[in-house]
Amino acid sequence: MAQIAPYGSWRSPISAAMLVTKQVSLGWPQIDGADLYWIEGRPQEGGRNVIARRAADGAVADVTPSGMNVRTLVHEYGGLSYVVDQGEIFFVEFSDQCLYRQRVGEAPVPLGTPAGLRFAELIVDRPRNRLIAIGEDHRNPGEPQNYLVSIDLATGATTPLLTGRDFVAAPRLSPDGAWLAWLAWDHPNMPWDAAELWVAPILADGRLGEARQLAGGPGDSCFQPEWTADGHLLVVAERTGWWNLYRLDHTGAAIPIYPTEAEFGQPLWQPGMRTYVPLPDGRIVAAFCRQSRWHMIVIGPNGQIEPLDVPVTVIAIVNGADNRVVFVGSSPTMPATLFLLDLSDRSLTLIRRSGDIPVDPAYLSLPEVISFPSAGGRTAYGIFYPPHNPDFTAPDDERPPLLVMIHGGPTAATFPTLRLSIQYWTSRGIGVLDVNYGGSTGFGRAYRELLDGAWGIVDVEDCVAGARFLAANGKADSDRLLITGGSAGGFTVLAALAFHNTFRAGASHFGVADLAALARDTHKFESRYLDRLIGPYPERNDLYQARSPLYHAHQINAPVIFFQGLEDKVVPPAQSETMYEALRARGIRTEYVPFAGEQHGFRKAENIITAIERELAFYGEVLGFTPAL
Repeated sequence: MAQIAPYGSWRSPISAAMLVTKQVSLGWPQIDGADLYWIEGRPQEGGRNVIARRAADGAVADVTPSGMNVRTLVHEYGGLSYVVDQGEIFFVEFSDQCLYRQRVGEAPVPLGTPAGLRFAELIVDRPRNRLIAIGEDHRNPGEPQNYLVSIDLATGATTPLLTGRDFVAAPRLSPDGAWLAWLAWDHPNMPWDAAELWVAPILADGRLGEARQLAGGPGDSCFQPEWTADGHLLVVAERTGWWNLYRLDHTGAAIPIYPTEAEFGQPLWQPGMRTYVPLPDGRIVAAFCRQSRWHMIVIGPNGQIEPLDVPVTVIAIVNGADNRVVFVGSSPTMPATLFLLDLSDRSLTLIRRSGDIPVDPAYLSLPEVISFPSAGGRTAYGIFYPPHNPDFTAPDDERPPLLVMIHGGPTAATFPTLRLSIQYWTSRGIGVLDVNYGGSTGFGRAYRELLDGAWGIVDVEDCVAGARFLAANGKADSDRLLITGGSAGGFTVLAALAFHNTFRAGASHFGVADLAALARDTHKFESRYLDRLIGPYPERNDLYQARSPLYHAHQINAPVIFFQGLEDKVVPPAQSETMYEALRARGIRTEYVPFAGEQHGFRKAENIITAIERELAFYGEVLGFTPAL
């Protein structure tokens, strides 16, 4: 029989340690011959990234030796940091950002690339004995230079192939090795604003010939070019306001492959992201998102569509070779899982789980995708996880606290999937609303552009509206609404507390407090991002001050807890520290929790545990319940 206890005080079998113990992140899968490779992020090893391999006989083992960490810092957020070709692995080592080569069973050997260069999205050009990659050059003062670079496999010497653009991504060699395709964009655009698709012939000496733009630009951003076996280009473009698949010839003539109001693309925060794979016989295996749920299909050479029945609702990275496709997927009852799909017989093999479900599934709160009215007649979206624990129930006259979660966007998105970091709250009697506010991806370009010029307004209004919507429908206590978020989500938390009186308390994880400081101090990739979200700086410094929570700290009366990595280059620690001191000086209940050695986001197990336990204890103090840690 369920025990009666106040919301927030329920004893949960989901501990903070379970968020990291025997849990890994899975990403960047690749196929090489009969072998399958992927990256595992391991909080219990200090956040180290390791290349793992599944051999043809099914045996799984680490490839990366102890003490090495496969991770690039291109764009500071990193991305695809390795490539496998003919049994040989080329990868970026985190500590020095240099390139190494390795054969399975042997020790890695440095290629001899110069210090101060970073690399991502490596591709192997065997006939020319080189790698082609994104290069990010930090060797000179000022803003780093981004370009396509050639790396000699014999000497490690680097030669720029394409310069003059602020950013490049997605280099792709044609099947005959005669052409190179890539994406490029310039300040003040982000890739999801105006990434262009370019192509150029490769000359006899390995340099690029005259380049031509085939697609993309303002209002039509491109994502993930790929060559087909017969030498055509595929690309995801936004010509209809939705990221759809197109087939191009060398003139740029585009044929839509599957026109639909759904998203085949994603914001290119990390180079190397993929959502589809062209097969040798002309078919395409593709994943797309519609109304927060992901689907996978096979597109035939003549455009026929065949849905694939896969046991997931969220699909992260799709890759493949020949008739085999590998992807990372999850669902509300399944953690992130690496799958291998063999199209020859439609068999689906589970390769690796990010971790076991450490509790009886009866303790899991199942998500509900919701929409709700927001300011200005808008409709906003979110995913609601009601409080749930079969061992407990609340008094009849009590409504649950609600924790509104803000993704780390602004253009990111949240999906209905199993995250123990959400179940940690719901199993203790606290509901969670994960918000896809205006600006989030997955609902078309028009929805994403709602945030243009309105960051700190639309996102905040939608989070407030979602909380009030659930309270009005009896699913939350209007007097016990909480808000939490990281990075851009942390800014939304602080803005919601400064400009509205909806929330009783909030948690800012490495959040932005001073927008002008962010514009001045942040890294190159995002250094002009705020031009679109707010306005040009310093010309519109008035807007930056009007939106910055720091300049309105005197309006924050709700308690706030801050979490911050001390080596964060995206949102430097001064942002959290200044905000914390401003609140402390006014006598507002506040805490500051710094983590040495952490960057943007926390990767070390002990810090992840500390952060969520301290956040729960903080809310308990504010709302008057005693958490059962």
